[in-house]
Amino acid sequence: MAEPIRVVVTGAAGQIAYSLLFSIAKGDVFGADQPIVLILLDIPPMLPVLDGVVMELQDCALPLLREVIPTDKVEVAFKDIDAAILVGSMPRKEGMERKDLLKANVAIFKTQGAALDKYAKKTVKVLVVGNPANTNCLIASKSAPSIPKENFSCLTRLDHNRACSQVAMRCGVSSERVKNVVIWGNHSSTQYPDVHHASVDLQGTVVPAYQAVKDDAWLQGSFISTVQQRGAAVIKARKLSSAMSAAKAICDHMRDLWFGTKDGEFTSMGVYAGGNTYGIPEDLIYSFPVHIKNKKWTIVEGLSINDFSRAKMDATAQELVEERDTAVDFLSQ
Repeated sequence: MAEPIRVVVTGAAGQIAYSLLFSIAKGDVFGADQPIVLILLDIPPMLPVLDGVVMELQDCALPLLREVIPTDKVEVAFKDIDAAILVGSMPRKEGMERKDLLKANVAIFKTQGAALDKYAKKTVKVLVVGNPANTNCLIASKSAPSIPKENFSCLTRLDHNRACSQVAMRCGVSSERVKNVVIWGNHSSTQYPDVHHASVDLQGTVVPAYQAVKDDAWLQGSFISTVQQRGAAVIKARKLSSAMSAAKAICDHMRDLWFGTKDGEFTSMGVYAGGNTYGIPEDLIYSFPVHIKNKKWTIVEGLSINDFSRAKMDATAQELVEERDTAVDFLSQ
C-alpha cells in the first residue's frame, strides 16, 4: 500500500468539516487505496469539540485512516503536509461590512500562508474555502513565496455544481448529463455562471445548453441570480450556511486536482490569473474554466466571449481588484 499522505483541514470543529472529514478519511477524495493522516486545526476554544470529532473518526473504523491529530498550532498542523483545505475563517456577523470581514481574514490567511511557507512541502496543494475565498487565497499565496502560485486555488466548485444542477432540473435530466458550465470570477454575488459553452445530454443526444433549455431569458436572468444568491437562500431557509453541499464541492475539487478532468471536459476553479487570455487582471485569484492533468491545472483557452459575458466577467473582476487592493492595504498597515 502507498505511503500515507498528510492532509490538514482548518476550522475542523465547524459545520463544513463535519460533513467533509468522513469523505476524506473513507477514500472518496484521494483514492480508495491511499492511506491518510488527518490533521485537524482549530482555535483553542474549539479543542474540546475537536476531541469529539477525533473520537467519531476513530469510531468509524476506517481502514485508510492512519492517524488523526487535533491541534491549535500551525507548526503542528502544516508540518510536511501534502494537501491543505483551509475552511476556517472569520464569518461575517450582523452589521459587519465586507471590508471588516476582509481585515479580519487577511490577518488569518497571512499567518497561515507564512506557516505553509515555513512548514509544508513545497508541492503542497492548497484549497481555500473560507470567505472571501478568492482574496483570502491570494493573500495566503503572497504570504508563501516559496510555494508556486499554481499550488493555490479557491473553491468555486460549489457554484459550478449549483449551476449544473439548475440546468439539469430545468431540462429534466440528472446533473452528470450537464457538462462544461463555467463560473467566472469571484465567489460572491458578482460571480458569473456561464452556460454558453455547456452541453446537455438529452437521452443520448448531446446538445448545447441554450438549445436544451430553450429559454434564453431564464438563462440570462433568474438562472444567474439563483446561482449567485444560492448561499444566502440556504442561510435564510436553514438559519445556517451551506455545509453538506460545500463539503461535497470540496471533495469534487480536490479529487479532480488529484486525478484530473476527463478529456474534453472542464471544471471551475479559482486560480491565479497570471497569463490568462481573457483580459482578466493578472494579480488575482479568479475563477476560470480549467483542465487538470498530472495534478496541474491549465486555463481552458479559446472560448468565445460575447458582449453579455464580457460585461459580467469584467464586473466580477473589478470587485476582485477592489478586494485585493483593500486587503493589500491592510497588510501594509
